[in-house]
Amino acid sequence: MALPKDPIMLMSFVNTQLRDHYDSLASFAGAYMVEEEEIRQKLEAAGYVYDEENNRFAPK
Repeated sequence: MALPKDPIMLMSFVNTQLRDHYDSLASFAGAYMVEEEEIRQKLEAAGYVYDEENNRFAPK
């Protein structure tokens, strides 16, 4: 499955997957065979940062 290209849709998809299925961004990235840093960069450019404590992306 391809990840959404739109940054807001990507953030929503990633956060839902993290909440429901994965305990970390690294495990999500491994399951979807994408680079963790690539997800971080795309979402940071849209104004979101990964919050490890809450395992989700949140506004900067």
